[in-house]
Amino acid sequence: MSINATLLAQILVFGILIWFTMKFLWPPLMEAMEKRAKHIADGLAAAERARAELKDADARVAEEIRQARVQASQIIDAAQQQANQILDKARADAVAEIGRHKAMAEEEIASMAERARQQLRAQVGMLAVKGAEKIVEREIDANTHKQLLDELAAEI
Repeated sequence: MSINATLLAQILVFGILIWFTMKFLWPPLMEAMEKRAKHIADGLAAAERARAELKDADARVAEEIRQARVQASQIIDAAQQQANQILDKARADAVAEIGRHKAMAEEEIASMAERARQQLRAQVGMLAVKGAEKIVEREIDANTHKQLLDELAAEI
């Protein structure tokens, strides 16, 4: 009997231990394990969301970089156009300035030519007067007259 009574006592104690464990220890352990499992699942979900957000952020960054490159290209094109306009304006101003200088030089040349003509007319007039004086001083002779005109032409 002692084996049977010991066995029954051990079964009874084991049953009480199982009941006590199931009643008081098992629910908090299961709750802690479920919380831990939920926490791990939440962490994995958060990691997956973060990975998706990172992918979206990478796509947005790539788009921003592309837009920045397009905008930089537009700015460079605008600057190049402005530089070309400035060069064209400078060329036009230079051509206009050259035209003004050329016109002034032509006017100066024309006035110098006019002064030279006036001086030449004055000299021709003086030579004509001198020639007339010589003709009048000498006797009027066709040969002498022709010779004086030749001398006058040589002086001119």
